[in-house]
Amino acid sequence: MLTRLADFGYRGFSAWMMLLTLYGAYLCTKELRVAAENQDVEAFKP
Repeated sequence: MLTRLADFGYRGFSAWMMLLTLYGAYLCTKELRVAAENQDVEAFKP
């Protein structure tokens, strides 16, 4: 019983982290693409 619950929690956590990673990569790619299209050098400065 407890093993099954822990396995489910681990799988859920892993899936959630994977989704967050993919979403972060998507946002980063989107920002870089917009900056490249605009050739906006200021966008790359911190």
